[in-house]
Amino acid sequence: MTSTRTTRLRRPLLAGTTAVAALAVTAGLVAATSEPAKAATGPKLSLIAATNSITLTSWKEDPGVYLDLGTYLTAEGTPLELKVTRKSYKDPVTVTQTVYEGGKAKTKALPKGTVKDFSGLPGFAEITVTDKAGKKVLTRAEDFCPNNASGRVRPDAPATSKYPESCPTNPFTLGSVWGVEKGWAANTYAGSYTDAVKLPAGTYTAKVGVAKKYRDLFGIADKPATVKVTVQERSYEDEEGAAAPVSRSARSAETGEHAGHSGHEAGGQAPSGHAGHGPGHAPTPAQAAAPVTSGAGASYNVGHGPLKAAPPALPWAVKKEQAARAMRIGDTGGQTDGSRKAPALKPLSKRPTGKATVPDVPKPDLRSLPAYGIVISDGEQDVPGKDYLAFSANVWNAGPAQLVVDGFRTPGKAKMDAYQYFYDAKGKQVGYTPTGTMEWDPRPGHVHWHFTDFASYRLLKADKKEAVRSGKEAFCLANTDAVDYTVKNANWHPFNTDLATACGQENSISVREVLDVGSGDTYTQDLPGQSFDITQVPNGTYYIQVLANPEKRLKETSLDNNSALRKIVLGGKPGKRTVTVPAHELVNAN
Repeated sequence: MTSTRTTRLRRPLLAGTTAVAALAVTAGLVAATSEPAKAATGPKLSLIAATNSITLTSWKEDPGVYLDLGTYLTAEGTPLELKVTRKSYKDPVTVTQTVYEGGKAKTKALPKGTVKDFSGLPGFAEITVTDKAGKKVLTRAEDFCPNNASGRVRPDAPATSKYPESCPTNPFTLGSVWGVEKGWAANTYAGSYTDAVKLPAGTYTAKVGVAKKYRDLFGIADKPATVKVTVQERSYEDEEGAAAPVSRSARSAETGEHAGHSGHEAGGQAPSGHAGHGPGHAPTPAQAAAPVTSGAGASYNVGHGPLKAAPPALPWAVKKEQAARAMRIGDTGGQTDGSRKAPALKPLSKRPTGKATVPDVPKPDLRSLPAYGIVISDGEQDVPGKDYLAFSANVWNAGPAQLVVDGFRTPGKAKMDAYQYFYDAKGKQVGYTPTGTMEWDPRPGHVHWHFTDFASYRLLKADKKEAVRSGKEAFCLANTDAVDYTVKNANWHPFNTDLATACGQENSISVREVLDVGSGDTYTQDLPGQSFDITQVPNGTYYIQVLANPEKRLKETSLDNNSALRKIVLGGKPGKRTVTVPAHELVNAN
């Protein structure tokens, strides 16, 4: 694929996940043995509707509605649990189901081609919309992520779901776990993965069913849900001056907020206006599709840029007779919607003392993913003839231990001293070592403490010799992407996913930054000094190198897997440069 100059990149946004005790609670796959599918039984899955009627809003200036029809997939008897993996980027994505017999977990390989990536089950939900006269006006199929916003359907179900929130869309994801907890239901609405549809104001009937291949695969009854849909049309002008909720996705669109590592408003205050329409205007369809705390903002590891509305939460009080119930919003016991703001991690009360030691205990394993989101940019400078190569890069932790770094400040000094901690199998700290510094970054879009020398980025010539080096080497660590939740000790509910709280304040005396097992940290290099200045770089073949732990200060399981390369081809003329990004083995994505 070839791209030319573009506007500034947008980064994947974060929402907090349900908090669990750091270093103490991790999620893992149930130990399973491989058995023939006929020897075990899966959960009883059903499609239900939370309400038999719903009203959707289409904005005159930007027509379209999102088909969040309030339909859910429930699991009874046992959970629905799927493990999605690929051995390498040379291998296709495969999926297995964990099923149960006599209380014992066994694995069942699902047919080849069931999934194509890690974003969900393709074409799971089939939607047909007819008008008042019974004429079919719309048919579409939507993918289903079992980790969608979910909640209990009965009060005696488990209080919390052990499964992750949302399905990863990073093109270089290696492993994921999807699930619907027993006694819970997951929204079938595709959320940020889908597009709006244009329906004139009026009354319609929507029929939502499960595709036959999935009914056969999981034993789901052929009982579509029917929902009466009223589409109302409103105008921004009619709403001007009216107070309206602002979603995080709207805030990021108007403030230039980047997912991952920039754009945190001072004090967490939301701007008063709405993206693209100026102060005081009504919300866009993406904003209006769900309340401000329902997950309408961006959710964990869901790709680039401001997102459309995510699935709203389902209260446990949705009864089996499918009666409508009032919506309770938030990440609480019995429901998840991805809206919780993650609490800041607490460092130790004082800097470590005694002799620094690196004990023989499990350590983190930092690995780099190939670069993606590669485009030509003007670096926001609009200087004629200046060209920059912008890209996204991710370093993740393959474990089996967390990367835990504390920074401690000596009063009056500008930098913190950083220390890496080591823990035994019971979570007890048994050692530490100095590991560089942390520095305060006051620039707009950062405004937090950066750990130095975490990663570096280089543009290499065809002969792998350095052509340009990025000036970005200091980072606020956060778990922005679920890269592989099938590795040993992977934490399916990591802390510090919210950069508004992950890396301290200017007046902090100490800071803790953590990269959890299975998770990665994505940064987008889209500003001068971060991106590569290619103005004087000749056309030709190059490689973007992402290098973790470049100074080898951090203690790891292995240093042999810290580098990743992504091939690119530069072309065009000064001021109009182009970049072609070939497929990386089987991953043909950028």
